[in-house]
Amino acid sequence: MSAGRVFIYGGKGALGSACVDHFKANNYWVGSIDLSENEKADVSIVVPRDAAWADQEAEVVSKVGESLSGQKLDAVICVAGGWAGGNAKKDLAKNADLMWKQSVWTSAISAAVAAQYLKEGGLLALTGAKPALEGTPGMIGYGMAKAAVHQLTRSLGGDKSGLPANSLAVSILPVTLDTPMNRKWMPEADFGTWTPLTEVAGLFQKWTQNQDRPKTGSLLQLITKNGVTELIAAE
Repeated sequence: MSAGRVFIYGGKGALGSACVDHFKANNYWVGSIDLSENEKADVSIVVPRDAAWADQEAEVVSKVGESLSGQKLDAVICVAGGWAGGNAKKDLAKNADLMWKQSVWTSAISAAVAAQYLKEGGLLALTGAKPALEGTPGMIGYGMAKAAVHQLTRSLGGDKSGLPANSLAVSILPVTLDTPMNRKWMPEADFGTWTPLTEVAGLFQKWTQNQDRPKTGSLLQLITKNGVTELIAAE
């Protein structure tokens, strides 16, 4: 008997893989949605990379439905995304377009999946970014996309958003996640201020189990100091 059912969008990335592993270890049925397969998941939906947004949504919603055979989900967790720097002077549209596809398309498709298949009182978690609460002149496309995810989260937390009754829609707003790639690019950084992936996965599990839940529509900054992570709601 499984503890519940969750889908991880971005299930092959660093944080996504950590979430798949964590939920599997805690006896959940876990589905992954990504551009490549996660063999550890119970079901792995591979999104057609070059398909238009609406086509990706239709494909993912349909495949999730098939995999559930009438069951409902306890959580839909979107940790897909990426990072690109750059200001208005060079490649703005190119960078913004990539960030939009990686963060906004995936978050919106996750919301569509949750609206169809989340159980009442279920969790929809998205990934914003703390820097996008303010201007991000050195990474304009990234900031725009993450700000859109914040707006989506607030909308989903409101009445008549299309999500099931009593569901929790929330965004985590990390500063820096402790991933192998980040360590590679920023080897001199203070890793004590980086949020461990297992910590984030554990948080998602707690909320899935209805423990220590924030208010729906919340944007929760993950502030890590000396290896201890605090959650601070953004106003």
